[in-house]
Amino acid sequence: MFEKQPEGLRQKVKLLATEALNKSDPSGWFDRLYSQANRDPDQVPWARLKPHPYFQDWLNKNQPQGNHRSALVIGCGLGDDAEALARVGFNVTAFDISPTAIAWCQQRFPNSPVSYVVADLFALDPAWRHQFDLVLECRNIQALPLNVRSTVIDAIAALVAIEGILLLITRFRQTEAEPDGPPWALSNQELAQFQDLGLEEVQRDSFIEAENPSVQQLRIEYRRARKVR
Repeated sequence: MFEKQPEGLRQKVKLLATEALNKSDPSGWFDRLYSQANRDPDQVPWARLKPHPYFQDWLNKNQPQGNHRSALVIGCGLGDDAEALARVGFNVTAFDISPTAIAWCQQRFPNSPVSYVVADLFALDPAWRHQFDLVLECRNIQALPLNVRSTVIDAIAALVAIEGILLLITRFRQTEAEPDGPPWALSNQELAQFQDLGLEEVQRDSFIEAENPSVQQLRIEYRRARKVR
């Protein structure tokens, strides 16, 4: 979340997140950040204006063919991951809690086939349950505090269709102790909840950030079995 991030921006993000937490609104700070950025991607710490490198690497290695199957991008930000999935043939829905971010996506990609929508991970459309053949969760859970983590994991797992894939990219921590954040890296105990919810882990890749060797990141591919729990 904070790769190559200036200290001033790091502190701004932490202040916005802390204020939102104090108001019991853990995701309420995202739209404030996008709004205050004034369409300057340098003021959005996770904005790369290209697909996340670990996601692009997965696309390159697996060469998925969408064939008009459904895909969902969680917390789509400025839309680059969603556009990458559309390019390989998926019917893509991409959502963000920030109306400003969604409007920014629509401005960047005015002719996109992606359906960009405003939605709240804590109050998703029930019609989305088990509806997506591919769900991409790239570093959204880690931006939310531990006291809502089980709720968020349950919501994300429920989106994956029978025999569908969840691709998860996140920071990882070795201990169950609560880390300082944001971001709050995920632990093995938290990740195990996905399997408890019927998703089988089929591939786990580990990465170390060149800019911050103390940070470990994981890319995990889960698949839902034919029987829905």
